[in-house]
Amino acid sequence: MKRNNKLSEVWLKASVLGATWAASEIILGSFLHNLHVPFKGNVLTAIGIILLIAASYRWKDRGLFWRSGLICAMMKAMSPSAVIFGPMVAIFMEAVLFEMSVRALGRNILGFITGAALAMSWVLFQKLANLLIYYGSNIVEIYSGVLRFVEKQLNISTQLFWQPLLLLLCLYLLFGIITALIGIKIGKEITASGNEVKDIKFIEEATELPERFKGRQVSFDHSIAWLIGSFVGLIGLLTLIGVSEVYLWFPVSVLAISIWVVRYKKAMHQLSRPRFWISFGVISLLAAITITYISGEKDALVTGLLTGLEMNARAAVVIIGFSALGTELYNPRIRNFLQNSSYRNISGALELAFETLPSVFSHLPDARTFFTKPAGVVKLLLSLADKRYAELNMGVQPFVIILSGEVAEGKTTLLSNLAIQLKKENISAIGFLAPRILLDGQTIGYDLTSIETGETVEFMRLSSLPLKQPDSRSLNMTGATADQESTGGRHGKFLINKMSLDWGKRILSTDNIRDKQVVMIDEIGRFELHGEAWSESIESLLQIPDLCLIITVRSNLIPDVISKFGLYRYLQYPIVDSSIHDILKQVMLFTSFSTD
Repeated sequence: MKRNNKLSEVWLKASVLGATWAASEIILGSFLHNLHVPFKGNVLTAIGIILLIAASYRWKDRGLFWRSGLICAMMKAMSPSAVIFGPMVAIFMEAVLFEMSVRALGRNILGFITGAALAMSWVLFQKLANLLIYYGSNIVEIYSGVLRFVEKQLNISTQLFWQPLLLLLCLYLLFGIITALIGIKIGKEITASGNEVKDIKFIEEATELPERFKGRQVSFDHSIAWLIGSFVGLIGLLTLIGVSEVYLWFPVSVLAISIWVVRYKKAMHQLSRPRFWISFGVISLLAAITITYISGEKDALVTGLLTGLEMNARAAVVIIGFSALGTELYNPRIRNFLQNSSYRNISGALELAFETLPSVFSHLPDARTFFTKPAGVVKLLLSLADKRYAELNMGVQPFVIILSGEVAEGKTTLLSNLAIQLKKENISAIGFLAPRILLDGQTIGYDLTSIETGETVEFMRLSSLPLKQPDSRSLNMTGATADQESTGGRHGKFLINKMSLDWGKRILSTDNIRDKQVVMIDEIGRFELHGEAWSESIESLLQIPDLCLIITVRSNLIPDVISKFGLYRYLQYPIVDSSIHDILKQVMLFTSFSTD
């Protein structure tokens, strides 16, 4: 396994800050979406800008803002949402505009206010750009026609084309200025008192990471050909709609949309939304009315209805086409392309950001608290970000997956099945299983079975039973002699086979796992908590950053194991509530980021 170079300090901070920004977007975004709150994009932008400003009082790194925006935007891209381009572009451009302003004017009130105002105005600019992309230039004619009608009804002599847009722009700029002032106030408070949150009483329970950020299904048959075809088809359809007659572009558009819907099930979800059909009706009606009003000709109504149909067909093609592109862009081959040296910092920071996200979620309050105690929540977010950065800066651990359960609940079976699946995916793994040995329904001991070779040796047996001396040659134990003691101590009522213990340690030695991606250990328990058995081996493995370590642990020992080995890059999977598919996805995601 090729080890990645350590991320620079600014990329470490960007991964943490970007994940924190993404977590607030998820919590608030879902809340505002469910309440159908207007201007939710402005609220989400405000939270992001406040975080950047407040963080700048703590972290002074040049280029931190655009990197954090890039990480947050890419985390949006990794979610299975069909509509990813709009939020991605918005987040990244807001961060870039803020970065440009601060670089030009400095980290001061003027730089922060200008940057926040520009970032907020981008929300309006992107909304207008989206309308032009969705509906084409005809949307300008409809807008102009509605304003002409208003001018005539109100007997206004001055043209109103630009006034409503300028008024909206002023409101957005004002909102940006207010946002900056809030961020500056919180940043100064953090500088004066530190970002430790002592009086936050509203965090009562953990917030679970949403399903849409747990990864897409591995089983989808991604295709570069489909990606290229969808892109070319999208451009071609938009061109065809603009230059041909309805009898040509309409059936072609219906055929293309039908093909996309069959392949990409989420595309159908876009068409099934009531919002789309309400917009369809409103646009068609406005087109018919305004064109009839402007033209005054007999067939103007038909022309208006056809114009409305054209605009809606264009919108449907754009929405479904972007959904198709968004799905294909999650192709593992494209993700692996990021591993090239030019993109290694981005992929490494993104990996750390996804590992940071669950810990941020586990401490976040509900969405209402964002509005009732915004300053406290921002301080809390920055406190979590600062703590996470301190952990990462001490040295990156390998990624640890903990399979937890009770005695005889199936931990070893799950680990064995996972090893089989990893082999099918060509992911190199090493380690051992510790199957329980039964006699007449009674546990008489445990064996060790090599993940790599399948070789099995006796590890522990009841003290009343004799231990079978392993063949030193089969265990590849150079230097072992026949008169060597066969027992390596006791574990409760069991005797431990010393040569098997040494064999297991040899499997886990750092020299032996140099070219491996995954190491499996079954199981970690009280022996390791007392510094025995595999304890030293685990401590050595935890010094290898790009390794994926999978261990089984009894549920009641989880806190002790985490504390004993200082784990912070881990995910826990209770076997009664977890599927091998979910665990496999996590391992594949990590190994795809950690290898070239």
